Amino acid sequence: MGDRLSPKQLIGAVLALALMIVAAFVGKALYDRVSDSYVVERKDDGSAVTKVVRATFTPASSLKVGALSGNVQATASDTRLAGVLTSDRVVKAPFSVDYFVDVSRLRERDYRYDPDTRTLVIDAPDITLGAVNVDEARRTLSETRGLFVTRGAMDKLDQRVSAAAQASAEAEAKKPERIAQARDNARRALAQLLTGPLEAAGVADPRIVVTFPHERVGAQDWDRTRTVEQVLGNAR
Repeated sequence: MGDRLSPKQLIGAVLALALMIVAAFVGKALYDRVSDSYVVERKDDGSAVTKVVRATFTPASSLKVGALSGNVQATASDTRLAGVLTSDRVVKAPFSVDYFVDVSRLRERDYRYDPDTRTLVIDAPDITLGAVNVDEARRTLSETRGLFVTRGAMDKLDQRVSAAAQASAEAEAKKPERIAQARDNARRALAQLLTGPLEAAGVADPRIVVTFPHERVGAQDWDRTRTVEQVLGNAR
């Protein structure tokens, strides 16, 4: 009986076990991160290999409503040894940015139908941007200037010029006129998506109005007597 653990000791043992499990998971995540980002995988002869280190599939239910593409010019500079060594780099490369509407966020309350005018109003979520893709593998210009560019300076120049290209392309994609273009195309895309089902359900020549959050302040309160399910079901 003297070997039995007291309640306090039992709680301490459980907590210690829980901490060990948490530490194991944290350690595994840290190891994976270091391995993915910093450890060079090599062949038996010691040469580095080109391979996908980690890939994760993420489900999505966003409707692509537009894409912006073009070419971006980016510059970067580096200074070392108290200004003795200066260098700069400029690149030009194609870029692309996609625009989406996350239709998974639409709920029944976001649809309003007016049977008198056969108008379906959709309160859509706003446009979102996908990841900016600067295709440096297809760059059309790459210039580096400097009396003596060290390996460390070149690494910094590459990082800074890539970040500058990403930032410039993203700023262009976020301009109000670009977002307006994406919203206009989203209206057309959502209208095309729902016109067919409505017509198949017996709603002749339906009118579909798509609104975005900034447009709904003080908007008209449409008739909510029929749900989208009733309209698509041709309820009377």
